[in-house]
Amino acid sequence: MHIEQATAEDLNEVVSTLAEAAQWLQGDGRPLWSPADYGQERIQRDTAAGAYWVARMGLVPGQGGAVAGVMRLDLEDPHCWPEIVAGSSVYLHKLAVRRAWAGQGVSTALLRCARERTRALQRPWLRLDCVADRQGLRSLYEGFGFLLHSEVSRGNWALARYEMAVAG
Repeated sequence: MHIEQATAEDLNEVVSTLAEAAQWLQGDGRPLWSPADYGQERIQRDTAAGAYWVARMGLVPGQGGAVAGVMRLDLEDPHCWPEIVAGSSVYLHKLAVRRAWAGQGVSTALLRCARERTRALQRPWLRLDCVADRQGLRSLYEGFGFLLHSEVSRGNWALARYEMAVAG
């Protein structure tokens, strides 16, 4: 597996990976993202800005391969982390793994990549949030080394906010 920044050519794969994850969560009775959250125009804008990353199975970096998962890395998150000093963190969002690759280490590989990207950007913190009642997801993050920062309400959601100190 290798992970690389998504390009315009990856747009459909990023959208379909997010849509598949959203449909799986919906079918499992745990809706999360609306179609607007992974609409093509929005994902195209975020991909053009360099925010999306894809995990590919097989082949070598730069030469394609099946997309197994995606994530978005943001440099600011004033909605979920308004009190955090600008420039101090990278924020992980929209971590999604195709069902065919579930349980094969894709999430962990994406988390490692996010941590390394945070180091490369010389930011001391990697932060993320998830719906507070998603115990499996919380266990994944805690098992990777994230520490619970706080639980907050945002709209209709109770969110668990996690952080990881990233040494330079």
